[in-house]
Amino acid sequence: MAELVIREATDKDLKDASELIVRMKRLNGEFDPLFKVADDVSERAEKYLRGSIGEADTLVLVAVSHGKVMGVLRAEIKERIFYSPSKEGVITDFYILPEARRKNAGKDIIARASDKLRAMGAEMIVAEFPAQNEIAVRFYTKSGFRALVHTFAIEDRALGQ
Repeated sequence: MAELVIREATDKDLKDASELIVRMKRLNGEFDPLFKVADDVSERAEKYLRGSIGEADTLVLVAVSHGKVMGVLRAEIKERIFYSPSKEGVITDFYILPEARRKNAGKDIIARASDKLRAMGAEMIVAEFPAQNEIAVRFYTKSGFRALVHTFAIEDRALGQ
């Protein structure tokens, strides 16, 4: 994508980046009803990003084209106390606007995030997303990632039936 700049997010990006996080969370709800967003999702997204920007163990990147935030990625460093490699960079949130997809925006922001996470001490990079999100499965598989863990869920009301 022409004129795409990937950089660390600042407080000036909070509104736009938070809107992309909300779009992603709503999309997650379309994949699985257990990801139905809270009524105050916009406020939560802004608070979440505000608490992440500038933190030593957290990375928030934005992809900007012609002054518009086209994508956001949030990641954090986590310790794997029982395993080696012991530090992982976990991509917790990643969303690119549809008009920026298939133009290397996703590939470019993942590459930048990987570089920065490694500089922060990560020895491996992982991504978390809903299991039913086949778009993400295809993207990450194409990018060289592989499945590492499975998380299974059951609603409380379904227990005991």
